[in-house]
Amino acid sequence: MINVFLALAGLSLTLSVPARAKEAAHPSRSTRPHPAMTEVEDEATQSVAAMRVADWVAASGDNNSLPYVIIDKNAPSLMLFDAKGKALAKVPVLIGVAVGDDASPGIGSKNLAEIGPAEKTTPAGRFLAKYGLAAGKQKVLWVDYATSVALHPIPTEVSKKERRRQRMLSPTTDDNRITFGCINVPLAFYNKSLRPLFQKRGGYVYILPDTKSLEEVFPRLRVQAAMNGAR
Repeated sequence: MINVFLALAGLSLTLSVPARAKEAAHPSRSTRPHPAMTEVEDEATQSVAAMRVADWVAASGDNNSLPYVIIDKNAPSLMLFDAKGKALAKVPVLIGVAVGDDASPGIGSKNLAEIGPAEKTTPAGRFLAKYGLAAGKQKVLWVDYATSVALHPIPTEVSKKERRRQRMLSPTTDDNRITFGCINVPLAFYNKSLRPLFQKRGGYVYILPDTKSLEEVFPRLRVQAAMNGAR
């Protein structure tokens, strides 16, 4: 079992830019401090679901020797791992406004103004993420290009009324749902930790469900459970 987690802390696509990507075009360049990176966080503070997925990926090599992240939507946070499965950092995240594990059909081709509140979900699943272009020719880490879900810092052009930075810094978790579906992370973490690992070959993003079961989203967990039971 993975025993240690650290606490808080290209691919150019020529297709048309999906609508929700416009939110990713201009990441915040604020110089104010982001959530601090501390030393070690006991695994008891991790959710059972996150620990199950972390153990499965590490034991099975499901990441195919690429770096990866595990995003827990129920306790909005992201854990970063290197290609060998070593836990490197954990940071808070902002996710889609709506609860749900599926993207609405055709969401990637809609304008932001056409996306209804119930459609602003962060889909659950296993994604091979790679860097590509968003609006304004800015590079973002595309989690799922077809549904326009990317991982990036808080965009500079979002309304201050949304208080995204304050939501990210808040000790509570019920105010972290604010985006159109993309995953927002602290700028310092993005630049110093995540991007250096993902920018050359990409990596995997595992997004845990908030309505479906883990096994429904990650069927291979059943195999791992059976193997553990046979020991």
